Amino acid sequence: MRKNKNADYRKPEILESYYEVMMEKGIEGASIGKIAERLNIHPSLIIHYFKNKKNMTLSLVDLLIEKYEAPEFLAFDDIEDDEERFTALMKTLFSFAWSRTVDPGVHFGFYYMSFRSDAIKARFRQMFERFRVYLQDQLVVFKNRGVIRISNEKKAADVVITLMEGLEFHAHFLADGEPFEKFAESARDTAIAVLKIGLI
Repeated sequence: MRKNKNADYRKPEILESYYEVMMEKGIEGASIGKIAERLNIHPSLIIHYFKNKKNMTLSLVDLLIEKYEAPEFLAFDDIEDDEERFTALMKTLFSFAWSRTVDPGVHFGFYYMSFRSDAIKARFRQMFERFRVYLQDQLVVFKNRGVIRISNEKKAADVVITLMEGLEFHAHFLADGEPFEKFAESARDTAIAVLKIGLI
C-alpha cells in the first residue's frame, strides 16, 4: 500500500519534471538523465516507474490532454443570457490563457511526433474529436436559440477549432511583434461572423 502511494506521488512529479525539461531543452534534449537530475533522483527510479521513455512520453501526453480538457475553462452555466454565454465561450476559446494551457513548444513537439507515433496520433485525435463533439453540441444549442445560423454543426466546429489551433502558428511565424491577443481577437471575430451569418 505504501509503495502504491509513493508511485501515485512520484509518477506525476516525474511527468511534470519531464514537461519542464521539454520546455527548456526541447523534445530532443529531454533525456531521462536530465529529468532525474532535475528531481535529484537516480535515473533507475524513472525506469522503475515507467519501464522506458516511450511509456513515459505516452503518460505525459495523457497528462497534457487532461490539462487541455480542464473543465474550469468551460464553466458558463452561471451566465443566463444566451448571447452573453456564446460570447464568453468564444472569448475563452480564442484567449491567450486557453492557447497556453500547454506550452506551444511542447504541443507542437508532440504534433511532430504524432506523424511517427500512431499511439500519440490516436491520443490527440481522440482529444480533438471529444472537443469537437463538445463544441458541436454547444453550437446546436446556440443555433436552436437563435444566437447563430449554421447548417452543418460538425463543419462549423471544425472551422472554429482550426482557427483556434492556428493562433500559435500565427504568433510564432507571422505576428511581426504584435501581441498574441490582437490577431486572436480578429480570428475570434471572424469565427463569430461566420457562425452568425450562416456561411457554414
